[in-house]
Amino acid sequence: MLGAGIDVVTTVNIQHLESIADEVEHMTGAKVRERVPDWVVHKADQIELADSSPEQLRRRMLHGNIYQKEKISQALTHFFQTDNLIALRELALRFVADESDEELLEHLRRRHPVSSPVLWETTERIMVAVTAAPGNDVLLRRAARIALRVRGELDVVHVTVSDATLPGHAKPVDRLRELTAALGARWHQIQDDDPAEAIVSFAREHQITQIVIGSIQHSWWHLPGGGPIVRQVIHEAGASGIDVHLIARREPAPAETSGSSAGRAATERTGEQPAPR
Repeated sequence: MLGAGIDVVTTVNIQHLESIADEVEHMTGAKVRERVPDWVVHKADQIELADSSPEQLRRRMLHGNIYQKEKISQALTHFFQTDNLIALRELALRFVADESDEELLEHLRRRHPVSSPVLWETTERIMVAVTAAPGNDVLLRRAARIALRVRGELDVVHVTVSDATLPGHAKPVDRLRELTAALGARWHQIQDDDPAEAIVSFAREHQITQIVIGSIQHSWWHLPGGGPIVRQVIHEAGASGIDVHLIARREPAPAETSGSSAGRAATERTGEQPAPR
């Protein structure tokens, strides 16, 4: 129909989307046989949410507005239980919110090039920059907790440079990639001889609101002129209105006295504070 130049207006229940059907089956115990590929919905020019509270939907069903009379009792005691409807409604709201967020990002990419970014803080978007150096798994978990607290999504960025010793980095990077998947985050690998510029450019392009970075990174994280990468990230991110969390490096320590333990705790708390904007 679209190929013939005919506009199509249609509806779909959230449980029938391919990416969501398995989760619905797990929650409700009901097999979802009719499935619609997600790309069909993603191609839509406009998406509208037909929202209804669980109580309202059950009332409409009791009044015979949805199913025939002989099917109402079974539907209300099985798939259309209140708990199931609450979960389905949340899935629908989240899906439409994600679609709106992607639409906003695409709009901003078209209207504002990376060289002159505009940050619209419609939601928190967290990014963490990692390297193959020891301790970056701790940094990644800390970033995931920050994202969880603000209910934001997490992007993990690993920048490689042309002269980096990649063979020795392969296993640590693979472990970080596996941890990223386990945390439900998105992994991005970028090759660039200017890691700081690559990190900030990614943040601008993806409308990142907070960057998480370790206070001490691998030795190659330094500019040719001698300035540390961390300093450049803080400066350029701040100029774009992006907050930076500088996380203190953690290393296993030998037996500690109470005084040294308190000193370390103070350092950790200080390291979590975002840099001035």
